[in-house]
Amino acid sequence: MTTTVHSPADLPGLAGTALGTTSWLTVDQERVNLFADATGDHQWIHVDPEKAAAGPYGRTIAHGYLTLSLAPLFVAEALVVENVRAAVNYGLNKVRFPAPVPVGARIRAAVELVSAQEKPAGIEAVIRLTYEVEGGDRPACIAETVVLYR
Repeated sequence: MTTTVHSPADLPGLAGTALGTTSWLTVDQERVNLFADATGDHQWIHVDPEKAAAGPYGRTIAHGYLTLSLAPLFVAEALVVENVRAAVNYGLNKVRFPAPVPVGARIRAAVELVSAQEKPAGIEAVIRLTYEVEGGDRPACIAETVVLYR
């Protein structure tokens, strides 16, 4: 499901509402390895399937920050803001990683507009993402991202 608004000025009226749930995305080893290369985080739990098989999760897991970094992709799928000049990542309020994302698992996010208010630079929107692992019993990540729409 996708929510579409005509302009950023329409966002405050949607505060407190669910915007949609994204499609499933498979987190494969290639994505994890590319993230490790980009960040320099080559911890074995992420990039060494053989060693990780004997580790606490029985296989490699995605970096928590890789999961978090999917926020722009998931927000863009759940929320379309038309007639916007720019959407700028303004920061994060809260982030938690309650459960791992095993490599090979599929994840998606439920996206909610927590708040949206007019600021001098545009509309500041706080968007909560709750990342679900298919078949999991706890979210992999719960995060509030702040986006400034101009």
